[in-house]
Amino acid sequence: MFTTLRLTIGDKHLSSWSLRPWLVMKTFGLPFEEDSIRLDRPDTADEIARRSEAGKVPVLTAGDLTVWDSLAIIEYLAEAFPDQAVWPADPAARAVARSVSAEMHSGFGALRRLWPMKFADLDIGGEITPDLESDLNRIDAIWRSCRRDHGADGPFLFGAFSAADAMYAPVVSRFMTYRGRIGDKVLDAYCQTIWALPGMREWGEGARAERAF
Repeated sequence: MFTTLRLTIGDKHLSSWSLRPWLVMKTFGLPFEEDSIRLDRPDTADEIARRSEAGKVPVLTAGDLTVWDSLAIIEYLAEAFPDQAVWPADPAARAVARSVSAEMHSGFGALRRLWPMKFADLDIGGEITPDLESDLNRIDAIWRSCRRDHGADGPFLFGAFSAADAMYAPVVSRFMTYRGRIGDKVLDAYCQTIWALPGMREWGEGARAERAF
């Protein structure tokens, strides 16, 4: 890269979409400056509008280029840093990783609505409706199949950490907040793997610090 990357994010306690590209950049050691905007405040919309016409976070700027939307940012990073395995190297695994990432990106409405990310809160319990149960069952199935079919070489969905893990990292946070332990050996092990990432620990420290103000 020939220019400084700046990632604008929302609150670490609340902004699940911001966590995704941030975790990719942290885990792969990509150089960037962090710009944070507190959400749900009188000046939030104006602050975001100064950085992106889309009016949402996260936003990545690279010189004169502005990239918005978590998945688009991750794709840009994969192309900008081809020496980093942001996506799995195997074409079949990469296709599946992109598929499950896109499904996360566009689906799971009940999960988002009923279990919003509250990163600094742990095991507070939460209502499970039929729609939410359907979302949870689908996520369980995705994680299980990815681990079974593509995860032999490591503890992540596709063995090594990839963008797919970053896309589901906020779901792990939700499980820690609302569900506690899942009660399944394979899925619990995956959650603990994500939760133990240095980037997740750093994000959690930031979330807890935000709540002190």
